[in-house]
Amino acid sequence: MATHATVQNTQLPTTDFLPLKGTDHVEFYVGNARQSAYFYRAALGMTLVAYAGPETGLRDRASYVLQQGKVRFVLTTALRADSAIARHVHTHGDGVHAIALWVDDARQAWIETTSRGARSVQEPTEFSDEHGSVTTSSIAVYGDTIHTFVDRSHYNGPFFPGYRPVEQDIVARPVGLLHIDHMVGNVGWHSMNEWVDFYSRVMGFSLYQHFDDNDISTEYSALMSKVMANGNGYVKFPINEPAEGRRKSQIEEYLDFYQGPGVQHIALATADILSTVSKMQQQGVDFLTIPHAYYTELQNRVGRIDEPIEELERLGILVDRDNEGYMLQIFTRPVEDRPTVFFEIIQRKGSRSFGKGNFKALFEAIEREQALRGNL
Repeated sequence: MATHATVQNTQLPTTDFLPLKGTDHVEFYVGNARQSAYFYRAALGMTLVAYAGPETGLRDRASYVLQQGKVRFVLTTALRADSAIARHVHTHGDGVHAIALWVDDARQAWIETTSRGARSVQEPTEFSDEHGSVTTSSIAVYGDTIHTFVDRSHYNGPFFPGYRPVEQDIVARPVGLLHIDHMVGNVGWHSMNEWVDFYSRVMGFSLYQHFDDNDISTEYSALMSKVMANGNGYVKFPINEPAEGRRKSQIEEYLDFYQGPGVQHIALATADILSTVSKMQQQGVDFLTIPHAYYTELQNRVGRIDEPIEELERLGILVDRDNEGYMLQIFTRPVEDRPTVFFEIIQRKGSRSFGKGNFKALFEAIEREQALRGNL
């Protein structure tokens, strides 16, 4: 891999055989969806908009649909121990099972990807109710994660056939989240390029940026990462693998506790990161802490920015600049008891990069947390 992070100028194919309109939703399998939904509503500001379960005819699960801006999460729990959902939670803890992608034709998306080598999880299937119909199909990706293609162009219901709308949510405390910026997958030793090839060959993605262990390392640990983007750039999937270091990296810790590859974090975009993070902190979300020294050098490193540096330091927000502008980002602590899934809050002011200048500070913050857990 190259020593420096670069935005690729790879010639895109003239025809995008898998046109994606964005992320439709992300489905988490969790141990208790009712209680998890309360956390996401009260802490992250999501609004409960739809529900499916025994009351709507589902006998094996309950699902809560949460939304803020264009961010849509589905929290699903098993109602019986002998289900694939329960086995997923037993193995991984609470985690992402499905990254659902919004398409115009779920049948064609399935044909295109399976013909290029993807393993089918669900053949194209139409679901309907009085509000119309939704067609979905699914393929397997890393670990127990799947991609579901969703065509909802003929549906005007609350979320999906079989779900009932929730008219009012008195718990939700919105914080200004807009959409999913990117989602990061952690894969095992020496398997990053296998999945880079998968997204390129099977889904028509291109290499957008890459980072090696010279870019992302500290005294103790390192990782390597490649960012894959679809044809129109609406969907970006960084893929991380461990790199050799003196101690256990955050990727190794994740793989140990998740018991395999999976989604490490979801980056959520905001137009006002100071306001969003302030509200999230007030609502009980814990973020990684950054030392004072980072901010004493910030202006020299990134130049003039609009936000007061003392306010960024108070909140723990990181800043990085590239030749197109700058970006601001901050990372939560893991939101599960297992040190697995966490969230990034990001505001872009021109920059399309991923904060290379912050990698060392971020890694050292994560290593401090690992040391407290006894996992470094």
